[in-house]
Amino acid sequence: MIALRASALILALTAAWPVLAQSDALGSNPIIRDIFSADPAALVVGDKVYLYVGRDVSTTERYNMPDWLAYSTTDMKTWTSHGVVLKPTDFKWARSDAYASQVVEKDGKFYFYATAKHNKPDTAMAIGVAVSDSPTGPFVDARGTALITNDMTPDAKHDWSDIDPTVFTDDDGTSWLMWGNEKAYLVKLKANMIELDGPITEVSLPHYTEGPWLHKRGDMYYVSYASWDKGDAGEYISFATASSVQGPWTYRGKLTGMAENSTTIHPAIIDFKGQSYFFYHDGAWSIGDQKGGSYRRAVRVEPLYYNADGTIKPITQTKAGVSVGPKP
Repeated sequence: MIALRASALILALTAAWPVLAQSDALGSNPIIRDIFSADPAALVVGDKVYLYVGRDVSTTERYNMPDWLAYSTTDMKTWTSHGVVLKPTDFKWARSDAYASQVVEKDGKFYFYATAKHNKPDTAMAIGVAVSDSPTGPFVDARGTALITNDMTPDAKHDWSDIDPTVFTDDDGTSWLMWGNEKAYLVKLKANMIELDGPITEVSLPHYTEGPWLHKRGDMYYVSYASWDKGDAGEYISFATASSVQGPWTYRGKLTGMAENSTTIHPAIIDFKGQSYFFYHDGAWSIGDQKGGSYRRAVRVEPLYYNADGTIKPITQTKAGVSVGPKP
């Protein structure tokens, strides 16, 4: 009788295993499950990927993002939390709103470019830069003043025009900053990474809304960005290519569709251990009695593949994420 009961228990557990494996497999989406997170930015340092996110804590239908957090992985499936690594108030000029950011490495230092709301009297969104000797901080305000402010882009339409920085360093060591909502802007950075080196120019990108991400593969430059066309319910990701970071850019179409249960989506693209990856967020994850949505988002990741001509294959948003092996 005991043997029969044991056999029945084993059969019951075995029947449940595939369900558990499918829902809880390492690398399945979302990759951060204990908090709401958004606006992913990824950085490869040696044999690790560092992921930086803004934390969503809203209990209403408006953004409430108090800080930026960091995570790391060596296998893209298990992520180690490094906690809060920067807050808007760590900048002398800022007071709130930890919007999209990106961390880049140059000459052994790590530069954290971040969007936050400026102190009075200029209460528009601005972009600053913090610096550290480690990818996990501590990061300190590198300037004491914002790097980009609303009065530097006088043709901007509103006080959240200067958001979502992406920084790219070319093969010759020249670094570039791109950013903007509704209009995309580009400027060269000085070698110290904390000063501008030339005029700000507007970049022509079809269907552009916000959230640019610059990267390069071979001789081809890529910019991926959020688009929101009239009549759409939310943003999707477009991408364009060029032979120079200064363009002109050729529009290549949609990279992925709208995020589930979120009006926003934000890209990050890296190469790691021979595979390319695409990070984004959606609003499909719930924590306890708090349902996900446009103001309570969750970061996800998918494998990314290129066509023979260098264009990127369309990306399908999945629950499996990177829990399944890459395609041949």
